[in-house]
Amino acid sequence: MTHLPPPPALLPMTHIDCEVKALVTLGAAPYGERRYVPLGGGTVRGPELNGTLVEGGVDWQVNRADGVLDIAAHYVIRADDGALIEVQSNGLRHGPPEVMARLARGEAVARDEYFFRTLVRFTTGAAQWAHLNKVMAIACGQREANWVRLDLYRLT
Repeated sequence: MTHLPPPPALLPMTHIDCEVKALVTLGAAPYGERRYVPLGGGTVRGPELNGTLVEGGVDWQVNRADGVLDIAAHYVIRADDGALIEVQSNGLRHGPPEVMARLARGEAVARDEYFFRTLVRFTTGAAQWAHLNKVMAIACGQREANWVRLDLYRLT
């Protein structure tokens, strides 16, 4: 019988509130509806990382035929000390069709009513944040009409 080692831990890292602009659709594509959401400003607050979001990020998405939303967000955090940190966040959002329809209409939907998770990677040239270049984090998200709220947990 094979014994697996204990699973990696998840340590609270930060909370992100990101303003989202209107969705832009590129229409039906080979793998589903291709679309993107321009990202505005926002805040980053937590035990490990604090700062603001630099306006201009983009959340590229594919709305797949099976109802799953493939997410590939790319944005920049300006840490409180002025350092810039690139963020790449790839994941999935899905749930029961009626819940996803409520989200699409901009209605309030509790985070536990659907799945919204991403794998987050960081890149920076700032020496004081260089440790982030070796970090993987998991984000648990909640979509609101004009905001995305993410809780990031460092994967140990």
